[in-house]
Amino acid sequence: MKIIVAIKQVPERDAQVHIDSSGQWIEEANLQYAMNEPDAYALEEALQLKEKAGGEVIVISTGPERVSQTIREALAKGADRAIHVVCDDLAARDALGVARLLAAAIQPESPDLLLTGLQSEDLGLGQTGVIVAELLGLPHASLILQVEIIAKEGSKAQIKARRELEEGWFQSIELPSPAVLTIQSGGNKLRYATLMGIKRAKTKEVRTVHAADLGVSAAPAVALEAITLPKKQKSTQILNGSAEEAAAALVEKLKFEARVL
Repeated sequence: MKIIVAIKQVPERDAQVHIDSSGQWIEEANLQYAMNEPDAYALEEALQLKEKAGGEVIVISTGPERVSQTIREALAKGADRAIHVVCDDLAARDALGVARLLAAAIQPESPDLLLTGLQSEDLGLGQTGVIVAELLGLPHASLILQVEIIAKEGSKAQIKARRELEEGWFQSIELPSPAVLTIQSGGNKLRYATLMGIKRAKTKEVRTVHAADLGVSAAPAVALEAITLPKKQKSTQILNGSAEEAAAALVEKLKFEARVL
């Protein structure tokens, strides 16, 4: 089975970000970068499928030269080879533009399964994976926690996926391959790259494709006008009524507003 995993390089979670002079993106010069967490779970799911059913795991990522660091991390964890779509204007492309690049680079590979993270930690749009599925004409499902191959017939496979719904509910669905799944964080325990894996990653193939050579449109369907940092503010609410009424109102707010219960 050939599995392709789309990964994205994003600023580290604790990075101090500053908006650039254009007001449409962040200053990237002094940032530290890491693999997008949902994509790391997609990679882990692919590696576990490979260990159970055999095959090949290929990672694909779009972005400037610095993305090669994240690609090498994926190879060190166990991916077999990689495709780097070199694109220096990634911030100027919307989800459709990025999906077009990925779809054009993926199509010649004819994968049996394509996994992506549910969403990126920088933009959080949650659209790229499903748009790629539409561009490739493949069935897809989102919010996936676990994937299982339940039947194989030649190069085709039947896939069973566990899907997370709201309020603690889950759904089991079956899809034929090839298919696209967007993976939710938390379904597995992430592995670390071993010293041997890091050494082997240096010898694994990384095929470079330039965005300009893929012949896809860079015209965005969505125009990003401005980004702003969240405003810090404090507020106080007085919960009136009896102790029982105030406690019930507090629980409701913790559930549906703060979302900590």
